[in-house]
Amino acid sequence: MFKGIAMSFRAITGNRLRDGAVVFYNDEAGWVERLTGASLYEDKATAETKLASAKAEAEKERLAVDIYLFEVLVEDGKRVPVTIRERIRSLGPTVRTDLGKQAAA
Repeated sequence: MFKGIAMSFRAITGNRLRDGAVVFYNDEAGWVERLTGASLYEDKATAETKLASAKAEAEKERLAVDIYLFEVLVEDGKRVPVTIRERIRSLGPTVRTDLGKQAAA
C-alpha cells in the first residue's frame, strides 16, 4: 500500500556540554532535546549556513559539542533519521525500549 512520498531534509545535532545529552538545533528555540523540535533544511546551502551559525553560537555560549548535519526523511509527518546511528541518537537505547526518548513517544 502506498504510504506517501518521503521528503529528504537535513537537521543539526550535537551533544549538550552540561550533561552530554543529544540535542537538536531549532532556529527559534535554540537547542532542543527532541528531533520533532529540530529545524529541517531542504536546501544544502541553507543547511551549511545554519550549521556554521549553530556551531559559532554553541562555542561562544559553551552549549554543545560535536555539532554536525545529518539526513532526515519525512513521510506522512513522521521524521526518521536516515542512518541507524542517528536513529539511536534520537531515540535512545535499543535494548530497552522502555527507557530513553522512545519510551515517552
